Amino acid sequence: MAPMGIRLSPLGVAVFCLLGLAVLYHLYSGFLAGRFASFVLGGPPAPASVLVDLRELLAASVAAAVRGGAEVRRVREENVLHVRAKGKTREGAEEKMTSGDLLSNRKMYFLLKAAFPGLQINSEEHWGEKDPEIVSWDHTIPDDIARQVQPKLVPVESLTMWIDPLDATQEYTENLSQYVTTMVCAAVDGKPVIGVIHKPFSGYTAWAMVNGGSNIQPRSSYNERTPTIIVSRSHEGKVKQVAWQSFGNQTAIIEAGGAGYKVLSLLDVPEANQEKADVYIHVTFIKKWDICAGNAVLKALGGRMTTLAGEEISYAGSEGNEDGLIASIRMNHQALVEKLPAFAKTSQN
Repeated sequence: MAPMGIRLSPLGVAVFCLLGLAVLYHLYSGFLAGRFASFVLGGPPAPASVLVDLRELLAASVAAAVRGGAEVRRVREENVLHVRAKGKTREGAEEKMTSGDLLSNRKMYFLLKAAFPGLQINSEEHWGEKDPEIVSWDHTIPDDIARQVQPKLVPVESLTMWIDPLDATQEYTENLSQYVTTMVCAAVDGKPVIGVIHKPFSGYTAWAMVNGGSNIQPRSSYNERTPTIIVSRSHEGKVKQVAWQSFGNQTAIIEAGGAGYKVLSLLDVPEANQEKADVYIHVTFIKKWDICAGNAVLKALGGRMTTLAGEEISYAGSEGNEDGLIASIRMNHQALVEKLPAFAKTSQN
């Protein structure tokens, strides 16, 4: 007699085999589909996205701003600026470039590229990017960042970096060093998330990360009724008229160099030569590497930087912001926007 066991009919065997094939298809369909697609399209399967830890990127951004700042200070102190013209602003003022701009850019650009090779980096200067310099970073997270900021991973393709290797070049050539900063900003999907503003001649560095932490805070109070307004000393455009028309002719106006310096004027900076303002207004075209870091810092602290019409500024796409800006913190930002005359809310090119 044959041993006892389970006997399957031909139909049962067929059903069993079909079930097995279904399981295999479920497990490997994604893999097989990718391989098939790559065969049809004539290329390898798409690689997995590289992830970047924003905490590490913040630490690297601080290191880049400080190292760039060291070059800026060295060039100024050794008086080897080699000033040259690189064009004119839309207001007709001559734009200058120095060895400080270029050497700072090399340090900042290549440190970030070495640490995160896939980053898209937009910089005010481009000299030397095809002649790499080895600028290493040891991935050390400073204690103040490690205490406050938790690791957060984002796809590298969602990141856009904006670096300004020397903000306030005109003032730099005039030896008005208090206005000079180096800045780094990281935007995720066009939204500013990491901001670093470094003052090379004092060694002070402000950093902040949206929903992360910061080493700088707002001041305890601001004057919203008759605010002190800080504006550009070299690209003021119609900003004085806009300010007085909006807030009255008793409104105090501070003229200063450098967008980074102006943002710091809104915050609690422990330096005697840092002026204090309540609102920052700019009514002409401005490049995004000038403002992205400041925008991120203010946003992380609960402030806002918008166009004159109150719209958020995107840090994806074009390099320029055509629509001016107004920046504030611990104030009714929308009320400030509504006080501006209509002509200030259009492009002032």
